Amino acid sequence: MATPENGTAGEPGTRELRSVPGTASLYARALLSRRGDGPLPARRLVLRDVAADPDRLRRYAAVCGFADASRLPVTYPHIVAFPLAMALMTERDFPLPLLGLVHIANRVERLRPVGAGERLTYRVRADRLRPHPKGTAFDVVAEAGDGDGTVWRSVSTYLHRGSGAEDPRPRASTGPASAGGGPPSRPADGPADGPALDERWEVPGSVGRRYAAVSGDRNPIHLHPLTARLFGFPRAIAHGMWSKARCLAALEDRLPGACRVDVSFRAPVLLPARVRFTAVQAGPGWEFGLRQDGGTREHLRGEVSPLD
Repeated sequence: MATPENGTAGEPGTRELRSVPGTASLYARALLSRRGDGPLPARRLVLRDVAADPDRLRRYAAVCGFADASRLPVTYPHIVAFPLAMALMTERDFPLPLLGLVHIANRVERLRPVGAGERLTYRVRADRLRPHPKGTAFDVVAEAGDGDGTVWRSVSTYLHRGSGAEDPRPRASTGPASAGGGPPSRPADGPADGPALDERWEVPGSVGRRYAAVSGDRNPIHLHPLTARLFGFPRAIAHGMWSKARCLAALEDRLPGACRVDVSFRAPVLLPARVRFTAVQAGPGWEFGLRQDGGTREHLRGEVSPLD
């Protein structure tokens, strides 16, 4: 299943990139940039004809726990789109600073399985700047298409901490990929109407550096305890999208070919860690969670739903 792709490079506000932006230079730009008030830029970045690098795909599957090498893991296109999102968020007219943003939710929609060798066009934009009880939130919307239509999309919701306030600016809709619905309120280890999974994982202290190396997300909070402390964390923390990918790897052979996966990130995984993954079958989908093993600290909660 595919849906028509949105936009072309000839449309106003669309900028086509010739190559993948380097995230190291973008982080350097983020350290030096200053931000002010203003709307999100009406800009879409486009990167065409991208195939997964086999070695990068292998390393991604290894660090996240995926076994099937014949098609892209459901979360893999996120790491291809991530440098485009960074390029967008480090432009001079972007109103919020990149460093210090908190990734609070992510929705991925896979409209059909994507082969490991397929060449895709990626489009990334920012949307829905709005007030949040803890500050200001916005979405980064990413889409990947095969020329006939969109085959994958995601919405990543970020929070800039500050005083929450009403925002008079209109809120543009992100369409069916909006992250507004969020995961269910029932914990993943609650009552179920189908089979359940219950696993305990040892998460090594190196996982932040390993995921950073393959994803390009080298935010200092993930790399070393010393750099994490600069941002208020006692130790380095795992990437939220690693945690989501690791959960979906545990469900890999149970995921529908066309599916939607919603996750809300609750509390960071301080590295190293021992965590407990639970999942229950709920109707045609799954509800899952990740929490501190032997404790009450909840790291994430998610839901898998089939797409008709």
